[in-house]
Amino acid sequence: MPYLLVKTNITPVDGAEQTLLRQASRQVAQALGKPEDYVMVALEHSCPMLFAGTDAPLAYLELKSIGLPAARTAELSALLAQLLQEKLGIAADRVYIEFSPAAGELWGWNGATF
Repeated sequence: MPYLLVKTNITPVDGAEQTLLRQASRQVAQALGKPEDYVMVALEHSCPMLFAGTDAPLAYLELKSIGLPAARTAELSALLAQLLQEKLGIAADRVYIEFSPAAGELWGWNGATF
């Protein structure tokens, strides 16, 4: 049920995509206390993007989840910013993250809803 979308203007080096996706999936599951079996992560890279009038490395993330704890968004922000710094070289001040809680009845899976 957690879904993380990462959009960036960076073009990852060979192998970095899968490493980032796997590590993000594992870290989101752990941070939210959810089974990784339900975590989905998407990476859209090489997107034409500007932030503060420049195309220096940047990223926009969306994290949606049923039961997303608002009290933990600062911790999640730090975790995700560190991951992007380590894997893509994007500075934390060049990352926006949108956190969105989702209602179980509005989240479909396996032909039903949660």
